[in-house]
Amino acid sequence: FSSYIAELRKTLGSQWRPLRVARDGCGLPTVSNTVTELAMLYADLAKQKDEDWIWEAMNRHPDLVGGFNRLDSTILKACKGKVIAKEGADGLLGLSVVHPDFPQGLGVVIKIAHGWNPQATWYVARGVLGVLGFEFRNPYALHRQKAFLVEGIVPPNYEAQLRGIKTWDDWDPNKDMYEYDWTEFAEHTQENGR
Repeated sequence: FSSYIAELRKTLGSQWRPLRVARDGCGLPTVSNTVTELAMLYADLAKQKDEDWIWEAMNRHPDLVGGFNRLDSTILKACKGKVIAKEGADGLLGLSVVHPDFPQGLGVVIKIAHGWNPQATWYVARGVLGVLGFEFRNPYALHRQKAFLVEGIVPPNYEAQLRGIKTWDDWDPNKDMYEYDWTEFAEHTQENGR
């Protein structure tokens, strides 16, 4: 655990201390972070993307990060190695972006205050990444609802691009299927399916 804290301090500063330490769902210790701290850590991932295996592995196997039709996997596929994304605690999405406007890397953390709302998070992520030139599809349609992106989610110099981002598009789920044959990873398969 001390090695983990030391790694976080490389980005957050030598005096950084977590406000809380808890046990994550997987059983390992996890620390509390502010959204600013998380954004700094995600920016550092972009800055150091060539120094370890995380960036390459997430982009090589996007469906293993979140899963079919999950926002993080959709972003990984659409942004072609320039962004990593990971959904996290209730209502949180972390983005690490390689972009010429941000030579030190860009970290973005989207936190929905009232908890996980996949459509809301999806629209905000589409707006934030859209103004940087990344495009990906919208989620399934919301029944009798319309989404709006407000200008405050991006810096003022990106607001013109934000107005051009559609909040709904046609989508064929058959075009967003897994890109590999699962049988390649099975030790053996039997005719009767057992």
